[in-house]
Amino acid sequence: MPVVPGPPEEVPEGRMLRTDRHEAAEGSLHRNCRDACPRALGLAFAILTYDNGMPFGSEGYWRIASMRADALVVMLIVAVCQAFATVSFQTVTANRIITPSIMGFESLYIAIQTAVVFLFGAAGVTMVAGTGQFIFQVLLMIGFAGALYGWLLSGRFGNMHIMLLVGVVIGGGLGALSTFMQRLLDPNEFDVLTARLFGNISNANTDDLPIVIPTVVIVSTLLWFRARRLNVLALGRDVCSNLGMNHRRETMIILLLVSILMAMTTSLVGPMTFLGFLIATLAYSLTDTYDHRLIYPVAVLLGFVVLSGAYFILRNVFYAGGAVTVIIELIGGLVFLVVIMRKGRL
Repeated sequence: MPVVPGPPEEVPEGRMLRTDRHEAAEGSLHRNCRDACPRALGLAFAILTYDNGMPFGSEGYWRIASMRADALVVMLIVAVCQAFATVSFQTVTANRIITPSIMGFESLYIAIQTAVVFLFGAAGVTMVAGTGQFIFQVLLMIGFAGALYGWLLSGRFGNMHIMLLVGVVIGGGLGALSTFMQRLLDPNEFDVLTARLFGNISNANTDDLPIVIPTVVIVSTLLWFRARRLNVLALGRDVCSNLGMNHRRETMIILLLVSILMAMTTSLVGPMTFLGFLIATLAYSLTDTYDHRLIYPVAVLLGFVVLSGAYFILRNVFYAGGAVTVIIELIGGLVFLVVIMRKGRL
């Protein structure tokens, strides 16, 4: 006898809504990536070839292109670090305004650079330029962040808000100490120091890339595979606990991974306060989803487009080298003010 098909299985309305929203978010991701990838490739090609000054195909042409390719690699590393670190940090802290810079990474970097010049003069800049000094700075920043997290998030009265406030206070104290030492410097020494205090692609030492690239790949991969846990963390402490997730343990792990990425990018190119906020805010608005596996790639693409665009404009229009922080701080600060005024609160 022929089998009579039964009535179609009813799909719960909530599941249909979630499926539709996820499919819409994936469609938005594909569109955004399709639009951003040509821009990123176009900017990379322009940086490699524009105003080379040597005949195409000559040895000098490829030597200049190779140097510019190193700058592109550095920009991609910075984009990955800032995108993964900022999005993860904002999820853990349940606040899309603050960035990992609030924990004092950049203030500690500035304090180290200033103290070296203050104690040893202009020649002290070379003392923090080698691979060993780079590793020391990275370990110092990670140790600083780890001690802060372990002190203020562990124990009976661990609290995220207290940790953030203490980070702001420590960052302000380090900033005041740096300012005091800078006022006592010789003008020539201060001029040498100032070049190190701006986020600049030219600050990157290519000898450090064999250390930076594997570390960034490993840490960002770990965050990628913890994306589903970050989706749960975004629901809040109570929901995490009800779902069987150890909220404090997951928070500590994510913050430690974020501190490694921030230590890498800050030690490599210097402070870039508003870059992470800018690309994370743009990624949220373009993806319109809470799924971190969709937010991360868009944020990385946007970060590379912003960095490469600022680098190209400053280098070929204003002839200001690779000090991309000049444009990024301006645009990022304006976006920050717009977001604050629209939300009406921090």
